[in-house]
Amino acid sequence: RVLRVADTESRAAPAVPAEPAVQVVSLYTKTPTIQTRSVSGVFNRWRWVFVWLTQLVFYGLPWLTWNDRPAVLFDLAARRFYLFNLVLYPQDFIYLTALLALSAYSLFLFTAIAGRLWCGYACPQTVYTEMFMAVERWFEGDRGARIRLRGGPWTLERVWRQGGKHTVWLSIALWTGITFVAYFTPIRQLLGGIASLGLSGWEWFWVLFYGLATYGNAGFLREQVCKYMCPYARFQSAMFDKRTLIVSYDIPRGEPRGVPSKASVRNAAANQALGDCIDCGLCVQVCPTGIDIRRGLQYECIGCAACVDACNTVMDKLQRPRGLVRYATQVAPSGTAAGTSWQMLMAALWRPRVLIYGGILVVISALMLWSLIQRSPLRVDVVRDRAVLARQVDNGQIENVYRLQLMNATESPMPVTLRLPADAGLAGLQLPGQATWVLAPVEARWVSVALRLPADPAAKPGVHPIAFDIAIEAGGRGTGETRVLREKTTFVVPR
Repeated sequence: RVLRVADTESRAAPAVPAEPAVQVVSLYTKTPTIQTRSVSGVFNRWRWVFVWLTQLVFYGLPWLTWNDRPAVLFDLAARRFYLFNLVLYPQDFIYLTALLALSAYSLFLFTAIAGRLWCGYACPQTVYTEMFMAVERWFEGDRGARIRLRGGPWTLERVWRQGGKHTVWLSIALWTGITFVAYFTPIRQLLGGIASLGLSGWEWFWVLFYGLATYGNAGFLREQVCKYMCPYARFQSAMFDKRTLIVSYDIPRGEPRGVPSKASVRNAAANQALGDCIDCGLCVQVCPTGIDIRRGLQYECIGCAACVDACNTVMDKLQRPRGLVRYATQVAPSGTAAGTSWQMLMAALWRPRVLIYGGILVVISALMLWSLIQRSPLRVDVVRDRAVLARQVDNGQIENVYRLQLMNATESPMPVTLRLPADAGLAGLQLPGQATWVLAPVEARWVSVALRLPADPAAKPGVHPIAFDIAIEAGGRGTGETRVLREKTTFVVPR
């Protein structure tokens, strides 16, 4: 009876709802360090070719001399920019604009043809990351050895290996910062200032800032720069289409994945049903951004083709055709042989957007080259004396005063002669005083010039357009005039 009452009471009592389980979701998670595996192959060799080429240019140019000065020097204090035999002034800013346009359209062209080739082979972030990872492998070993070393306790071996790695990293980063500043301060002068602690505050700042940025980006951030900080990864899809060459996984050929069984008779049918991908994971282990290319095109892919080299190595060992992972277009048929990559490249080239980008590049390059060839070795700026627009001098003559900035854009002395042409614009206009100067190499000089008009001129009061010629001799004295520049200004006749 007691049991029956208890059972009745338990059935009649309302059910108490259970408290919901609380799940804590962190909005900020630590990004795991990607430990890449070393890989060898044709694309890896090409990456190292670009590493050597870019760094030979970057580290070598400050040491190259030209006319007893650095071949490439951006002298901000003197506002002159030296590019081998070319001397540029701030007035030549148009060339920087053209250079930026060339860089932009080149990036568009390469992306339309073959995706993120710049990112995978020549981007400074990729180049320095490759260099830093090579130092890391030299000190700590390949992927497995690094994982074991960092997962173990702190021992003397771990201290010297990681300490040696960071010492080399800091040395490379510091020298990179010094080289960067050497494009603005001659390298020998810069090293002398470092040795004597005589650098300016800005020079110290940029040496340390650029060096620490290199150390942090290439040593620690690495793929996070490409995935989260670089804007190119976000808008690259706007320049892709189905005929763009990208790193692709041949899904029909590779799926279903699996390792073939060694049993020959029972599993023959099962082995034939498997694809060529044995799911070894090497394509993921060698990827510098840690993605799985078998999931399709992803914005994190920088097109370095490390996965292509890794997969081709596996296919060679299995005696299967290469190209399971390869550069291919989205319209390429499955199982396309590696020998037809040339045909796919030609198909990627002959597209409207590629031809448009290429045509724009040719036009900008031709205009820039023509402008450099036709560029005058003398730059002239005419500034009127705003204090007195016009005044009367001896014998009632009307005088206007001008200030001319003469800039010698060569590294040779340049005689300059100012003269009034027959069609100067006002009859009777005269040029009294000195009208010849000799500019020193790359000298910028301000000179004052007065133009006079006889008393009771025929010209009506007001502002009249005039012109004068500047004859230059761009090879030194006695070589003859090489060019005549015409400068236009105005002459004011008072009422």
